[in-house]
This record gives sequence, C-alpha cells and structure tokens, in this order.
Amino acid sequence: MKTILWATLTANGNYAQSSPEHPPKEEALGDFATQAKAVGNFIVGRRTFEGMQASGGNPFGEVDIVVVSQSVKDIPGVKVAGSPQEALNYLQEKGHTTALLSGGADLHNAFLGQGLVDEVIFNVAPVMEGKGLNLLLDTGDYQYQDVQLLDCPRVAQ
Repeated sequence: MKTILWATLTANGNYAQSSPEHPPKEEALGDFATQAKAVGNFIVGRRTFEGMQASGGNPFGEVDIVVVSQSVKDIPGVKVAGSPQEALNYLQEKGHTTALLSGGADLHNAFLGQGLVDEVIFNVAPVMEGKGLNLLLDTGDYQYQDVQLLDCPRVAQ
C-alpha cells in the first residue's frame, strides 16, 4: 500500500501547529479535503481528530477515517487503530491501495520512523512560527533520506 504523508509547513520550515487562535489556512484545508476524497481515506492522530470535531465535524464526505490512538479504543463513526501498521492493514483490508496520513507530528514521526511513508505532500503556509515541531526520520541516531520533488503548485496567495 502506498502511504502519502500530508503536512503543512511554515515559511520558516517548522511543522505548522494550529490552534483556535491560529487555525489552518482555508487553502490548505481545501487541498487536504481534495487529497482525502481522491484516495477515499485518511489516517489521523487522536488529538488532531478531536480538534477537527471541535471545529465543525467532517467536511470530507464519505471517506474512511482511521484514528491512531493507544489511549482511546472506540470513537463512534471511525476506526480506531492502536498502531500505524494496524491503520494501514485496516485500509488495505477495505480495498484501498493508497493511504493519506495527516495530523499530528507524533503520528507522522511514528510512520516515518517505521519506514511506512512513500510520498510526502507539503503545503507551505505564508506564516512564520517562533516555536515549532519537526518531522523526524528517527528518534535515535541521525538519518538522511533523499527525496524527489514531484510538483510545486500554488494553492494560496
């Protein structure tokens, strides 16, 4: 199964953090919704999913949503998986050939650390944050991985 990591970065390279005071840019959310509808699913962390629910529910239509959580075992209307591999197995069993991963630096780093990411989509938001999170390849020794830029479309002014 092909796994695509989708994330928004700030103009100064941090993993963008959203909050009620600084919500994600509408253009980024629109791009994510387009990607999710195209593959028919997305995988998200529990805290990010709770934030999505608090901001107005599910604007994604009929897509399979998998929440990865080790603390919560049941969320009505979505599949809860205890690990990244369990999330991928579930989507593959449902007939998906591609999984879209979004929401939560910890979750992204878990997938990256286990070598489960095939492609990345980065939206660069026209904002800068003084404090931010990083996407990591490994939590131990430094690792280096070449990537290939496939496209660079403009989604916001």
